[in-house]
Amino acid sequence: MTTRINYPIGILIMAYGGPNSLDEIPGYLADIRAGRPTTPAVLEEITHNYAQIGGKSPLLAISQKQMAAVQERLDPARFRFYLGMRHWSPWIEEVVGQMLDDGVTHAISLVLAPHFSKLSVAKYQEKIADGLSMYRGQIEFAHIASYHSAPQYIQALTNRVQDGLSRWPAVERNKVHVVFSAHSLPERILKMGDPYDQQLRETAHLVAERAGLRTDQWSWSYQSAGRSPEPWLGPQIEDHIPALVEQGIKNIVSIPVGFVSDHVEILYDIDIKAQGVARELGVRLERPPALNDDPLYIATLAELIEKESARWE
Repeated sequence: MTTRINYPIGILIMAYGGPNSLDEIPGYLADIRAGRPTTPAVLEEITHNYAQIGGKSPLLAISQKQMAAVQERLDPARFRFYLGMRHWSPWIEEVVGQMLDDGVTHAISLVLAPHFSKLSVAKYQEKIADGLSMYRGQIEFAHIASYHSAPQYIQALTNRVQDGLSRWPAVERNKVHVVFSAHSLPERILKMGDPYDQQLRETAHLVAERAGLRTDQWSWSYQSAGRSPEPWLGPQIEDHIPALVEQGIKNIVSIPVGFVSDHVEILYDIDIKAQGVARELGVRLERPPALNDDPLYIATLAELIEKESARWE
């Protein structure tokens, strides 16, 4: 049964979350690991990684900026915006409680991740359900599951490829190789029929085509695999770079299409870890900025919200 709509429609923007200081890392890891103990070695490693990028995650500030930019494009009489994090404050469940207190009856959820997986985007949707159960309320949610082929998102990534290539003289650009990447997930998602891998590769193909890359001028890798014994999707970028070197490639542009913000998986895993591998092998590795509040990306999000809201017009 559809409830009577009260305007404004709630817009719940969601991101992964991250610690705001080194002191918050143990609690943050405890939430991510869902009861699995964190070994001293893992805690030390993660703390070191965050220390290398300034001692905290920049994800909350970037997500707030992204949300504000989308909000500026939409009618405040029709939409009210909220920001929730899956693994840290502001918690999605608590934000849902705030939405209920504000009298929201209809809402749209949007994850700041363009590709759907049952192990990623679907988990955010479960958090929303948990929040509604926790606060014993009802909101009719419409979930935007993915937007991996949205034209302006593809163009924004294409611009990043061109930015990266432009860092070499024009006569050398045909020898520069582009590596697209995204956060790895356990290999079992392939047997589950999960669309994550397929959507990512479609994004890479669309961007490569629009950027005019030859088929031998780009490749795919994963990155940031989790610390669990099961197999994860690969190849990992730190293993892929040496394989490219064996093919005679010495100039690489890194385009992490699965991430829309400059946070730890880019600032550490690409800019420090992968860059260290490249440097040892004599490879020049360039990484243009993530999309962050790129106008084309923000326009994509605004259009998705407008389109989804039409169901209640």
